[in-house]
Amino acid sequence: MFQGHPSWRSIIGFYLKGLLGVTAICVVVWLASSDSGLLALVAVVGVAIVVLVGLIKRITVHYTITTRRLHIKRGIISREIQETRLERVQNVNYDQSMLQRILQVGDVDFDTAAGDDYNFTFAGVADPDEVVERVDRATHAAGPSGLGDQPTAPQPGEPSPS
Repeated sequence: MFQGHPSWRSIIGFYLKGLLGVTAICVVVWLASSDSGLLALVAVVGVAIVVLVGLIKRITVHYTITTRRLHIKRGIISREIQETRLERVQNVNYDQSMLQRILQVGDVDFDTAAGDDYNFTFAGVADPDEVVERVDRATHAAGPSGLGDQPTAPQPGEPSPS
């Protein structure tokens, strides 16, 4: 019902901080050395590292919503997978800071039956109200049993469920 990564817009803050750090390093290099070639090299390598780390940070997180489960998969070399059954989701909320509202991204937080110590959040997704709507549709598609099966009457000869 939904598959995606954090939006590229959600890491703009990371890019701004990284570029500010690269600028600070370039100022130090400029003050310490008059070599413009070294300054250009530091600037190019620094910007390349910031862009690469931001891209890796974004594409190594994958969110999935099915009619049965919510999944968060993180990592390249080491892997962290969080998942919960849809019927365990008690509340779905999303938060947007002022910058996130401008960028049209937000964090969708799922309150699960596991309690407060279990953090299950789709961070930095584009159009978070659409993600909330898709979870709502998945919950309704799952039916009252939460397993995607509508209750049926027992067949002749089968014991009735108790």
